[in-house]
Amino acid sequence: MYDVRITAIRKADYKDLQTKYENPIEHTCDVREGQVWVSKDAKKPGGMCDSAWESMRWFVAELAAGRGNFYDGWMRNPNSAMISCNDGFRPVSFLLERV
Repeated sequence: MYDVRITAIRKADYKDLQTKYENPIEHTCDVREGQVWVSKDAKKPGGMCDSAWESMRWFVAELAAGRGNFYDGWMRNPNSAMISCNDGFRPVSFLLERV
């Protein structure tokens, strides 16, 4: 089983959508661009957002098991994937890499 490095690459913030559709909330996403986690045995790393993990866990498990090359060559590096969390107001893009 391989480790998988998870790096927060980009965090968007759609204020217009928040204003139009979201109820005010006090606490939002804590992820910072450049933040890194390492998944061992395809398990959720400590401090990883539950919602983000649900968006990426299948890809992490596949990379950890030595598989990859998703969607017949989608990524330049077949041992990686670019996955976004499912927050439509503040989506974060994560680069997953087998290490």
